[in-house]
Amino acid sequence: MINRVVLVGRLTRDPELRRTANGTAVTSFSLAIDNRGARDGEKSTSFFNIVCWNQTAENVAKYVRKGSLVGVEGRLQQRSYEKNGAKVSIVEIVADSVQFLEPKGEGNAPAATASTAGFVSDESYESEGIDTTSDDLPF
Repeated sequence: MINRVVLVGRLTRDPELRRTANGTAVTSFSLAIDNRGARDGEKSTSFFNIVCWNQTAENVAKYVRKGSLVGVEGRLQQRSYEKNGAKVSIVEIVADSVQFLEPKGEGNAPAATASTAGFVSDESYESEGIDTTSDDLPF
């Protein structure tokens, strides 16, 4: 079975960093994605809840803010819990990696990557003003 998700969008709120009882970092945030091909030419937006763990969670909480453009690669996960006696079921994306897609100084985030392998930063990155439209993206 295949369970892979790749999204590019903007954070709708600042990431929230928490720790489990044994000290593991977990960060949650929501991502707004513009839908292409909306009916009757109307624009629409979808919102997804994202969860990341460990070093990825710490880096996301440290380097991105509401409005930051990020790419998320991960998997769908459904979980349920009880609230006030009612069963609540949610679907969220568990991020394996989060790409920070804005160069340092633009928007709210530096050009970097947060992944389960650790934080990779390119301090020598300089934007050369590449003109790209959403039609140029492969997904």
